Amino acid sequence: MRRAEKVERIQSLLEELYPEVPIPLDHGDPFTLLVAVALSAQTTDKKVNQVTPALFRRAPTPAAMARTPVDEILALIREVGLAPTKSKALVGLARQIEERHGGRVPDTFEELEALPGVGHKTASVVMSQAFGHPAFPVDTHIHRLAARWGLSSGKSVTQTEADLKRAFPRERWNRLHLQIIFFGREHCPALRHDLSRCPICSFAASQARIRLETKALSPVKTRRKA
Repeated sequence: MRRAEKVERIQSLLEELYPEVPIPLDHGDPFTLLVAVALSAQTTDKKVNQVTPALFRRAPTPAAMARTPVDEILALIREVGLAPTKSKALVGLARQIEERHGGRVPDTFEELEALPGVGHKTASVVMSQAFGHPAFPVDTHIHRLAARWGLSSGKSVTQTEADLKRAFPRERWNRLHLQIIFFGREHCPALRHDLSRCPICSFAASQARIRLETKALSPVKTRRKA
């Protein structure tokens, strides 16, 4: 299958499966989205959504977060991964937003990535979902699926992002990154996945890739002891 045909077929199927693409992280404005995304590193969206209601009641704005002791933030988010590091980062980014941006979340990659605890992926999510700027955040689901579908080498998330931006039209990036995440969670798991039966892998993955991952599904044979 030609690459252009594959890309168009992927887009069409994802649009059919996910015509509506809600943002998985609960939030009410750019600041609470930024906080939720920062918390989601090495943590499930479900867990983040469980801890943020209490956090946002205590510190719903950059000013409130900046005044909240780190230990108190830690107590509210202790169930998420890397909670001690994240609690310090949240207070730090809130203070920086107050001091350098007048209490408003900045809407450029450079300014967002300068905030404590905010990397390129987090900045990309905020740029796309809070401000509507074209971006293609790459999480573990997207990184894995892009490689399975033969759209990227999969060597790094940076390379995957660049490859996907070249493959898909700019105006589709913000929807597609969410659609691919939902698809990965529901249809295309990392382990014990039969690519030949997958709605997209079955036509997008190479035959070599399908054979390789199908082989991994086979039970390991053990030798009998004499």
